Amino acid sequence: MSDGYRTRTGVDVRTITLVGGMFVLSAAAGAYEIAPASVVPLVRDGLGIGPTAVGWLVSVMYLTAVVLSIPVGVALDRVDVRNAVTAAAVALLAAGVWGWSAAAAGAYWWLIASRVLGGLAYVVFWNAGASLVGEAVDADVRATAVSAFTASAPVGFALGQFGSPLVADAFGWPAIFPFFATVAVLGVAAFLAATAGESFRGATEAPAPSRAQFRSVFANRAVWTLSTLSFLGFSLYLFVNSWLPSYLTSELDGVSLALAGALTALFPAMGVVSRTSGGVLSDRVFDGSRRPVVVLSFLLTAPAIGGFVAFTAVEAVVALTVVSGFAIQLALGLLYTYVTELVPDEVTTTAISVMTSVGLFGAFLAPIAAGEIIARSGYQTAFLAALVVALAGIALAWYAPESAD
Repeated sequence: MSDGYRTRTGVDVRTITLVGGMFVLSAAAGAYEIAPASVVPLVRDGLGIGPTAVGWLVSVMYLTAVVLSIPVGVALDRVDVRNAVTAAAVALLAAGVWGWSAAAAGAYWWLIASRVLGGLAYVVFWNAGASLVGEAVDADVRATAVSAFTASAPVGFALGQFGSPLVADAFGWPAIFPFFATVAVLGVAAFLAATAGESFRGATEAPAPSRAQFRSVFANRAVWTLSTLSFLGFSLYLFVNSWLPSYLTSELDGVSLALAGALTALFPAMGVVSRTSGGVLSDRVFDGSRRPVVVLSFLLTAPAIGGFVAFTAVEAVVALTVVSGFAIQLALGLLYTYVTELVPDEVTTTAISVMTSVGLFGAFLAPIAAGEIIARSGYQTAFLAALVVALAGIALAWYAPESAD
């Protein structure tokens, strides 16, 4: 990056703008993605569908990411990133308008199709952002920077959880889809401003990986171990995000839909602190070691999730929401730095795309599986199943390989 873009403190203004633009794009996609979860009763009444079908409105975006993450990651190593990110922003806007039209017409499958398009945009933002941010900063603060970028997801989720009931009340629930998608306009404008000119191209270009290097990622046990931890973490994250609003309104006395959305927004909002904290703890407290933070994340998560089984008072549930939101997300951002340090530099984007695919498979599966468990056995059984997932995370994280750096 050119010195002409540095402030008096030595911070690269163009890098800050790049990170900020990708942060806003990812947050916009996150808000669009989770928006239906906070207005489930309205969606069910409007479309005449059950809890499992509602779960698909969120999960289909993750399924799209699972299927397309690796092809997108490989493509991002070979195409102009500016064009890819710009096209993804246009796709998200189109998905929002399409979803609004489909929802207003009661066309469930057209709404699902629009969410697939939104899912494609999401995975482009996520893979490109995690890769670009990691390349744009020095190694000693890489975990902090990438973890801070991944905080865009909880910011978006909090915006979607809190804002959806308000948008639905003012304009009708179908309006939630274009409303949050339009935030992408701000993000893509900042991204394009930051990446204009040859300084961007020279700073981020890297040789395309060979076929042997590409195949080596899929034979790397460390990559699969960390990807499985991502699967467990995102399963827990999406289970709580997707079903906590319904749990609050149906199982707790005196909790309205708007209040449930506001309370649930606390859960992803904690990621703004915890995801960045995970990187800071790793870089500063543990001297660049990644594994202790991942172990700590699952160790804190297990009792917090178990608490939802034991306590039903509103005050206790609010406290558990805050604690679990912090604990579950402590390692989610760090894993994206962790995995790049266990593979050669030429295939870091491929490793990120594998982790994204596996991790988001958990995000895709969790709302649907939880919906089935809730329909058959109730919310308490669903929280017990989540506790088992957290315990599995503790065991796997304990034996995970340490970073090569």
